[in-house]
Amino acid sequence: MNYLAHIYLSGTSDGVIIGNFIADGIKGKKYKKYPQEIQKGILLHRRIDTFTDSHPIVRQSTKRLHKKYSHYSGVIVDILYDHFLAKNWQQYSEQPLAEYVADFYNLLVSNFEILPTRIQRMMPYMISNNWLLNYATISGISNVLEGMNVRTKNISKMNFAVIELEQFYTEFDAEFTEFFKELIDYSKQLRETL
Repeated sequence: MNYLAHIYLSGTSDGVIIGNFIADGIKGKKYKKYPQEIQKGILLHRRIDTFTDSHPIVRQSTKRLHKKYSHYSGVIVDILYDHFLAKNWQQYSEQPLAEYVADFYNLLVSNFEILPTRIQRMMPYMISNNWLLNYATISGISNVLEGMNVRTKNISKMNFAVIELEQFYTEFDAEFTEFFKELIDYSKQLRETL
């Protein structure tokens, strides 16, 4: 799962949302230096990733991309799934996506000092280009994939994955919808037990 899904699956606790968002940059036991709710978010993120990576529906999606994109296919599917979450947002939340995203950006800004340096550097670009809202469009996802390809020094060729997104749009959409139902339930249980 990519940024939008991780944020959404965090529930309503600001600390859990921040922890889930920054988790990729917190290695090993370094999460223990953060406040309790942020720790919970980091651990939630890790468990969501494990559940996602081993799930048969997600593997079905990544298999479709594997021949062309190899080990980058999982990253691509994470991004594509965020597209379907954004596109179908009204099925998952009563709050409009634009408002939800603005609230999240405000949360980041008001907690800037606790964010890892990498996130502090990335945040202005994320907000000014409104990444999360733009996930809802194919052109927005194309921009994200373009950026990811640049970060891999053009090795991944992820920028071309928009072709598969359009070619197998119905299949990816159905797989996301089926999988995300399970992931919502799983995340809710985890938030109650972590």
